[in-house]
Amino acid sequence: MDPKKIRNFSIIAHIDHGKSTLADRLLLDTGAITKREFRDQILDDMELERERGITIKARAVRIHYKSYWLNLIDTPGHIDFTYEVSKSLAACEGVLLLVDAGQGIQAQTVTNLYLAMERNLTIIPIITKIDLPTAEPERVRDEVKDFLGIDAKSILFSSAKTGEGTEEILKAIIEKIPPPSGDPEKPLKALIFDSKFDSYQGVVAYFRVFDGKLHPHDQVLMMQTRTPHEIDQIGIFNPNPEPVTELSAGAVGYLNANIKDIAEVKIGDTLTLATNPAPEPLPGYQDVKPMVFCGLYPIQAKDFALLRDALAKLRLNDSSFVYEPESSASLGHGYRCGFLGLLHMDIIKERLEREFNLELIITAPSVVYKILTTKGEILELDNPTKLPPPQQIEIMEEPYIRAHVMIPSTALGVIMQLCQDRRGIYKSTEYLDAKRVMLTYEIPLSEVVMDFYDKIKSLTAGYGSLNYEFIGHKPSDLVKMDILINGEPVDALAIITWKEKAYPRGKALVEKLKEVIPRQMFEVIIQAAIGSKVIARDSISAIKKNVTAKCYGGDITRKRKLWERQKEGKKRMKKIGRVDLPQEAFISILKVE
Repeated sequence: MDPKKIRNFSIIAHIDHGKSTLADRLLLDTGAITKREFRDQILDDMELERERGITIKARAVRIHYKSYWLNLIDTPGHIDFTYEVSKSLAACEGVLLLVDAGQGIQAQTVTNLYLAMERNLTIIPIITKIDLPTAEPERVRDEVKDFLGIDAKSILFSSAKTGEGTEEILKAIIEKIPPPSGDPEKPLKALIFDSKFDSYQGVVAYFRVFDGKLHPHDQVLMMQTRTPHEIDQIGIFNPNPEPVTELSAGAVGYLNANIKDIAEVKIGDTLTLATNPAPEPLPGYQDVKPMVFCGLYPIQAKDFALLRDALAKLRLNDSSFVYEPESSASLGHGYRCGFLGLLHMDIIKERLEREFNLELIITAPSVVYKILTTKGEILELDNPTKLPPPQQIEIMEEPYIRAHVMIPSTALGVIMQLCQDRRGIYKSTEYLDAKRVMLTYEIPLSEVVMDFYDKIKSLTAGYGSLNYEFIGHKPSDLVKMDILINGEPVDALAIITWKEKAYPRGKALVEKLKEVIPRQMFEVIIQAAIGSKVIARDSISAIKKNVTAKCYGGDITRKRKLWERQKEGKKRMKKIGRVDLPQEAFISILKVE
């Protein structure tokens, strides 16, 4: 295939601005899929994606239009999946930037645009959803024109639902996005941008060829792991996998080399020929830093090995989360996992449960704190249970983010109040137009990971959007709060919190746990404590059994004897009885203000 006839592009936008619908329309109008095969969100093949209406994984597909091959790599829009977007952009020469005609430029639109600009990609701006009753395409076009500093005539209008503007988009892709610059005669260089594990084929790697050619039965080498493999099959996505006999410079495809060891394939690695290797690898990707940590434990202890294998296979498909084994006195053996955000954490847990049939308990999310000890050591702490005693701590620092909140101007007061309640430090207010404002605050990450995004959405009737970047650690007055059930601390419920918020948070948490922990045959005492000081307490009364129901008469001493025996039994039960905490107990921490 002549590289001049290839175009590699991505679609980027804020969440719910119509990426998947436009991808569907491009596939349908170019004949990549027939009307009989068509369904909404055709590239979102994960059940979870279709259920939630969001894209989680980048997907590649080849489109044949006139005499050109267009390789589309679809991307997610949510802030937690920015890493997926950056992986896709590394395999492209241009992007379609979608902006909703009803909502205008949103926070994640800006972030994804900057990612594309950093890679010097060609940007084709498109105003989508122009068929909606709330659409204001002319106003949004002026907004995009001013933001990008470009001619208004170069901004396209489109409605993926009706098909309007699709032909113009396809022409713009061919005319504006440059063809790949690779040389088919050079030694093979291909970037692995994704992979998945197949029970029959082993690891299937998705890649983009930058230089050289690839054929079935070639001996290839992974340049990071230095492991050679013989290729069984190479192919393209059409949109379903389709074997081919050659992939050359500019092509996007997959390979199957019967790789059974998951550790041998790394996202961002360079693929080359073992017989004629490339002199140096491609740049690859930056290692991502997880922002939110939590514990994942199997409900059944025997499922620990299954969880270990499931995490290894899932990490092959999503390399932006990390995990390491840990054990808890109350929950047994599990893993401490790091994620890019709360939605990312939720998605990984759901995928583990659905795709690998696991039943899991998830502990409260925490962030990475930095601790300077009295000995001068600097510790990075992602688990509250590992916090050293207070007398050994010199300074505690917590991570801060710079949050950019785009909201309607009518919600300015309530959002500023929300940011102040979350210990936000005000930085600036910028009016984008008469109706929309961008607020900038510096906020502790621990105040954001719980429900900050949901609160913004509810207070702005769905029109608010959030984007943030990590800016470093700052000293803070923090304490560790333990939760005790019948005098025994539950390590999985321990949290690190701001000292001034500790009392109301402890009180609210104890009340919440009282609601979700089932009643036992003995009294259950729930306490929140900082060190040895109890700051909140409540109890769940025992289930009462009427032991004197069979006594119809006689002396009162008969009844007293039974009551005394019952009291002794309850005391003994309280000593040896174990309170099994339901999943709701751990979830309740997330829902406490």
